[in-house]
Amino acid sequence: MPNGLVMRSTGSWYDVRSESGEIIKCRLRGKFKIKGLKVSNPLAVGDWVVYEMEDAGEGTGVITKIETRENYIIRQSVHKTGHGHIIAANLDQAILIATLAYPKTSLGFIDRFLVSAESFRIPTKIIFNKVDLLDEAMLEEYAYLKAVYEPLGYECFLTSATEGQGMEEFKSLLHNQKSLLSGHSGVGKSTLVNAIAPELDIRTSEISDFSHKGVHTTTFAEMHEIFPDSFIIDTPGIRELGLLNIKPQELGHYFPEMRALLNECKFNDCIHVNEPQCAVMAAVEEGLIAPDRYESYLSMLANNDNRR
Repeated sequence: MPNGLVMRSTGSWYDVRSESGEIIKCRLRGKFKIKGLKVSNPLAVGDWVVYEMEDAGEGTGVITKIETRENYIIRQSVHKTGHGHIIAANLDQAILIATLAYPKTSLGFIDRFLVSAESFRIPTKIIFNKVDLLDEAMLEEYAYLKAVYEPLGYECFLTSATEGQGMEEFKSLLHNQKSLLSGHSGVGKSTLVNAIAPELDIRTSEISDFSHKGVHTTTFAEMHEIFPDSFIIDTPGIRELGLLNIKPQELGHYFPEMRALLNECKFNDCIHVNEPQCAVMAAVEEGLIAPDRYESYLSMLANNDNRR
């Protein structure tokens, strides 16, 4: 039976790209359960699958097997309590699109996204879009955030999709990679993609005057080949990103600056809140760990559903 790559999910039907590049409309055969993982969507964009053509002769197929994933990014399902929703699978990298104004991306959201990616060691870069809207104080904020995140391994970039700034850098990030693009609604994901691949003509969103938040336009996750062997996965804007299946004792492992100190805490099960001789808390006091990052960590610990 042929193998294929899931390019688009609409909930019940999936666009599967065959080995020859043809797009086959497929559905799942029966119910798929993934061992040890409760999810609202058993199949995600980026999955490799085995399928067979249906006998009806309408050119549709049936997915019979989901291949083992190398990695994935998951969030809490907004529809099913206790379940996760897989955003995308088998990624080379994740690119978080953020904005410092109109709408403003919270640092808590950025850090939750980074933790989700770190839990599968998915390399992540942060693009701060809409630089044309930033005043001097906001540019100073960007410089601060760049100084915080880049030493941790998260490269930061400034772009303006409308002004064309940073587009060559953005384009170069995507070559020969399977990249997830994610962020709040209204941060300009679709506008950025249209700027480098106008033939895709992805629908863009408006900003609500009332809430200064984005209005959803991307309804389903979808993968596009923008250059040969270079794929992007465009996802619906995320308002909240709930973490899933991360125990309190594990959370510090997904903060690189804390991970480097874990063996220096007095207790092996230290969660870096009020334990004696905690190397992480000492590093915060000494200014070696950014207070904003530590506050994000405490917020994730404090909330049962890991959302702020």
